Amino acid sequence: MLSEFSLIDRYFARRATAPAPRHDDEAATPLGIGDDCALIAPPVGHQLAISTDMLVEGRHFFPDVDPHALGHKALAVNLSDLAAMGAKPHAFTLALALPRADEAWLEAFSNGLFALAERCDCALVGGDTTSGPLNICITVFGDVPHGAALRRDAAKPGDDIWVSGMLGDARAGLGAVRGEWRAPDETVAADWKRALERPEPRIALGLVLRGVAHAALDLSDGLAGDLMHILKRSGVRAVVDADAVPCTDAVRALPEPARRQCTLAGGDDYELCFTAPPSARDALADIAMRVKVPLARIGTIESTGTPAIAWRNAAGAPLSLTLQGFDHFHAD
Repeated sequence: MLSEFSLIDRYFARRATAPAPRHDDEAATPLGIGDDCALIAPPVGHQLAISTDMLVEGRHFFPDVDPHALGHKALAVNLSDLAAMGAKPHAFTLALALPRADEAWLEAFSNGLFALAERCDCALVGGDTTSGPLNICITVFGDVPHGAALRRDAAKPGDDIWVSGMLGDARAGLGAVRGEWRAPDETVAADWKRALERPEPRIALGLVLRGVAHAALDLSDGLAGDLMHILKRSGVRAVVDADAVPCTDAVRALPEPARRQCTLAGGDDYELCFTAPPSARDALADIAMRVKVPLARIGTIESTGTPAIAWRNAAGAPLSLTLQGFDHFHAD
């Protein structure tokens, strides 16, 4: 039977050794796992960027989800918040409630977690474990130069609205699991499942958007709901071409109500939505090629006023859409 501390030592103490010294322009962790607190020093002239997300079984993931995928997603959704702020990842903590100490599950979960952590150079520096319903809470720490963070309150009238990647595959995968629709073939089913379970945080994109984009956030709860956060914080309105929102051919082939739900309100995309002046269009085309992430211009920020989204189709005709992003206290 694993004790709490043997569980930590076996599966989560892979980064307990002292990190190598860093240059003045890099964040450092002089003390990580093994004491009451971790000690983190941001680079000179930088601010710490900190975010926390919690994943609860039955609310954010199914009980039978692949634990390797769950380890990946638990960290990815937090790293996505750093990407949205233009922050470079540095470290994270993990609080984990487990119904039982299942060694095979822990091995797979920790492998998925650390595979992404190592790829993003983000070290586990502390946390906690306890017995209880499966609950995963991660806090990430990154750094960003003073004044360079991408914020939600910086959208300006005349800005273009952009999104990265493709939207809707994750919600399409959830719908397939729920029996709302069927994937056309096994390849698409696997793609949808991967989008739902293994989102890719856009770290590289967030870093190069500093100084180019005005406002930004990540799309965790759906475009309709998340874009409204920018509009409310910035005190502006938006016009969005719903048909310009990028999606895969498989999502585009869904009946229109399902397609709109997936692309505009589905959630779990973890792509970046940001605003930028029209003068940045050439720079953004170059950025898209450099980081190998497609960027799509989907709308415009309008003059100040009561925050709202006016939806249009490709011909510019108004669309009457009732859309709401994911709400953690109400069913989707």
